[in-house]
Amino acid sequence: MAASSNNNDDDIISGINVTPLVDVTLVLLIIFMVTAKIIVSQSLPMDLPKAAQGQEVQQIFGVDLHANGEIFVDGKKLPGEEGLLPIAREAQARNQELRAVIRADTTVQHGRVIRALDLLKQAGVSKIAFGVTPTAPEGGAVAPPGGAAPAAPAPAPPGNK
Repeated sequence: MAASSNNNDDDIISGINVTPLVDVTLVLLIIFMVTAKIIVSQSLPMDLPKAAQGQEVQQIFGVDLHANGEIFVDGKKLPGEEGLLPIAREAQARNQELRAVIRADTTVQHGRVIRALDLLKQAGVSKIAFGVTPTAPEGGAVAPPGGAAPAAPAPAPPGNK
């Protein structure tokens, strides 16, 4: 009896070989990852710190806007918003790399914040940030203003378990 053969070339191919597809996909992924890293590293401007031998303390020009209308610069109360411009100009003249931080109460009107921002820009301060209090991650505690760590809980009295 003749051996039967299952070798029928006219059958429909029911499966696709995905190995070459996976190889090409992985090569493309690697190429995109490498080129994206190069593009990002070349396009981001960085303000790298300059250092000689010692470390220089970075001066921050703090502007605090309170809900009751008071304005403070580095902890000193100003008679009004118009006093911010000469003080900011003087500080900018002393330090060309001056950085300002505007900390406004949540109930301060938007216009007052914009006015303070405008006065700082008129004084020549170009590096301006807004101070915020970070929200706590779920289950975590918020650090109090000033960056101090929260106090540790008091130990339990002896005998209470």
